[in-house]
Amino acid sequence: MGWRSKYDVEFKGLKEGLHEFEFEIRDEFFEHFEQGLISVGNVDVKVKLEKRSSFLKLHFKLKGWVELTCDRCLENYRQKIKHKSELFVKFGESDYEDDEIVWVSPEKNQINLAQLIYEYIILSIPIRHVHPEKKGVSGCDAEMLEKLKKYEHKEEEKQDTDPRWAALKNWNNN
Repeated sequence: MGWRSKYDVEFKGLKEGLHEFEFEIRDEFFEHFEQGLISVGNVDVKVKLEKRSSFLKLHFKLKGWVELTCDRCLENYRQKIKHKSELFVKFGESDYEDDEIVWVSPEKNQINLAQLIYEYIILSIPIRHVHPEKKGVSGCDAEMLEKLKKYEHKEEEKQDTDPRWAALKNWNNN
């Protein structure tokens, strides 16, 4: 009985139809995932479980924020996240996971959602981590941006092109 048991959903005793579950994801949750991108966050997760005789359908809805390091100024900031997803749980002889279907043995009476919730949080993070703009102004650390400008690569003045190459530039303009 560890920390993961908080994220167990028992489906054996449930009647067919819709059932709702809510989870609060806080900093302690992220501590259990090694080499994680996130260590601080506050995410509310709502799961609607649709039980049928031969399968389960899970509707995930995540909303909250996570703390990330800005790619531009290296300062931490809060990134708002939102995510919706659906997952089917089907019953079969062996446990198997796919992008949209999880197979579990018919003897199981519960499914643990901890890893799925973590993966959905990671998927909701934008690829580029930068401070959100506030009224058109970057939220990045101004002092750090000034330091970066010193090392910015400036294009050298264009040198005269060799006339032999200049003729080739116009070749594709027909």
